[in-house]
Amino acid sequence: MESEAAPTRQWRVPPTVPLAKAAGAVVLVALGLLFAEGDQVQLVLTGLVALGLVGWAVRDLLAPVRLAVDPAGVTVVRGFAGHRRLPWPAIEKITVDRRARFGLTAEVLEIDAGESLHLFGRFDLGADPDEVAEALHAARPA
Repeated sequence: MESEAAPTRQWRVPPTVPLAKAAGAVVLVALGLLFAEGDQVQLVLTGLVALGLVGWAVRDLLAPVRLAVDPAGVTVVRGFAGHRRLPWPAIEKITVDRRARFGLTAEVLEIDAGESLHLFGRFDLGADPDEVAEALHAARPA
């Protein structure tokens, strides 16, 4: 295993996010049971969606750190609960993309590593994507 420098800063999923996902799954199952009126298909679909929410919450608990930075580069979440190391020379661009939809503006931190693009929202980072981008730019060697 390669040695990694201790992260100078890391961003993680806020603890309330997996709790909200789990609570949403419980509410969804309760509503499904309340309104299904014996419809097995509706109950199965409700259960599958609730299972998906629980799986998503488990991912947040298994890999809460989504992004970490140190003098050698950044570490990003990969797959369900893995991590990938990106050295600074591999990172081409760090930007924040803003999209307005339905009267709301969504901001996403984009880390472009050439052959891969890593996207992080506010709930992935537990911080404003603009602030994280500034911290990454400040940590990047000149």
